[in-house]
Amino acid sequence: MINREKLMYPFYCMFHPFDGFYEIRHRDKGSVPVALLLVFLFGLSYSLNRRYAGFVVNYINPRTVDSRREVLGIFFAVLLLACSNWSITSLMEGEGRFKDIIIVLGYSMLPMVLTFVPATVISWFVAQNEEGLYYLLINVSVIFTVILAIIGIMTIHNYSFGKTVITLILSFIALLIIIFIILLLLYLLQQVYTFLYSLYTEIILKL
Repeated sequence: MINREKLMYPFYCMFHPFDGFYEIRHRDKGSVPVALLLVFLFGLSYSLNRRYAGFVVNYINPRTVDSRREVLGIFFAVLLLACSNWSITSLMEGEGRFKDIIIVLGYSMLPMVLTFVPATVISWFVAQNEEGLYYLLINVSVIFTVILAIIGIMTIHNYSFGKTVITLILSFIALLIIIFIILLLLYLLQQVYTFLYSLYTEIILKL
């Protein structure tokens, strides 16, 4: 059961990131279900923005937007990013646990969760050459999220800023390697399936 304190704690982290993320690591103040809820809400608000933003700022055909696929894609991206960061930091004396990384990534998305839907509504009322406010809201929320994530990763692993940047670069490289391995496995599985299916078809035709 998620209590009110757990639900409100992401707001504390947003305004007091160093203390907030420190207590997540050392006093178990965070909650994985709340973090996953924020990831879901961000995926939903992101997809709503792509589907319903005004035509002045939206260059995507809304009929091509699949909300379920986009929400699942964001969950998958967060999971991959957490795996890659955990795999690197566990080799570089990082103190953060896997669940701490998930919590940091989820809680860091709160500014975008709070901004994307209002920005979508604002986009309905802006005219050509007046879309600056819309882009300002979106860009500020994205930058705020990145800053929170960097502070969170730095705090839970007890790293300096320089070491945090190095581990994030290595995490990105590890992320690319993980994606490459997944794609390679999918390709091999497809080849095995094609081979077995052709073998089965040939046996059936000869019987």
